[in-house]
Amino acid sequence: MISVSEAKKILQDNLILGRTILADLDKASGSVLSEDIFSPIDIPFFNNSAMDGYAICWQKDNNQRTLLSQSKSKAGDMQELVLGENEAIRIFTGAPVPSGADTIIPQEYVKIKEGQLIFDSEKFRKGANFRGKGAQNKAGDLIAKKGSHISPGMIGLLASVGISLVPIHAAPTVGIILTGDELEEAGNPLGFGKVYDANGPVMKSYLQNLGVKEIQIGKAIDEPEKLQEKINEYLGNYDVLILSGGISVGDYDYVKEGLRQAGVQELFYKVKQKPGKPLFVGQNKNKWIFALPGNPASTLTCFNQYVKPCIEAWMGKTDIWKPSGSYPLADNFEKTTGLTFFLKAKLENEKVIILPGQESFNLISYGAANCIAEVGEEVESLEAGTIVKVYNW
Repeated sequence: MISVSEAKKILQDNLILGRTILADLDKASGSVLSEDIFSPIDIPFFNNSAMDGYAICWQKDNNQRTLLSQSKSKAGDMQELVLGENEAIRIFTGAPVPSGADTIIPQEYVKIKEGQLIFDSEKFRKGANFRGKGAQNKAGDLIAKKGSHISPGMIGLLASVGISLVPIHAAPTVGIILTGDELEEAGNPLGFGKVYDANGPVMKSYLQNLGVKEIQIGKAIDEPEKLQEKINEYLGNYDVLILSGGISVGDYDYVKEGLRQAGVQELFYKVKQKPGKPLFVGQNKNKWIFALPGNPASTLTCFNQYVKPCIEAWMGKTDIWKPSGSYPLADNFEKTTGLTFFLKAKLENEKVIILPGQESFNLISYGAANCIAEVGEEVESLEAGTIVKVYNW
């Protein structure tokens, strides 16, 4: 049995990076760039006006320009106008600046008298309100670095240079096998000795929040041959295989042996933590295999601490092991030493409230919890105000 830090070190040393795909820009938000992005064009693509006003060629000693009212430049115009000597052309925001013009005088500073443009040149300088071609970036400039998170702002940047497809690390496909004869789906009548399955919906929701699209959930009864068939099938079809239950040492816990027979290389088995001690993690042909304890709190804890970071790394994310933050405890807390505790908690008013109902089977606190609090294995008691790490769902 290894410590939490040892388990995470093993996973860090064996991270798998997903393949690169080209994703539609409007579906790439939240992903990570797998390659540098260089602009294919100058931005602005042409000289344009930052204001509604009048385009002129700057001559500081002459405050008047002949107004050619018959010539106007508006956004979207395809024909380039040419500014004549001592002329001014009406122009609108975003419109192409006529050839020969280098300054835009906003309309609110202009008076028109007898066909002449009148303004106070002392209030302006050459180049005012003129957006030059390539002022933001030149064609070929690096505009987004590999490994960058694709935010809505980056979507706007990439769209502005005409990019419609972006290289990202593809999300893994995930197969989930729920083990146990006792499981029943919500919506069906619950017979004596049965329990409704919570782990499947929990993990599917979590995976969807991480950006995983292809998720298949199957069940395996407590028979070694049937379980082996399911493991072999899912291992062949999915990038990540997650099993829930059957990984402890009971008479009907067949998962570990089934994974061994399927050729899964064990990275570790059992972690000094509560809940979720009988956790198995392995790999096979560049695939992840996680066998999680079946109790719901154990499943969610192991998913949050181990499965989630490995999937994020697969999709190109970094800093995957960092807690969401560190905050003071609201109340005193006591535990036994020797195990790291991961506790259902609520972060409220910048304080961590450890919720009641910490048993592995107990789901009542799930409804109120918004994070998991970590208390190290060597700790026996903590006073209110002690800083602890928390991990958001």
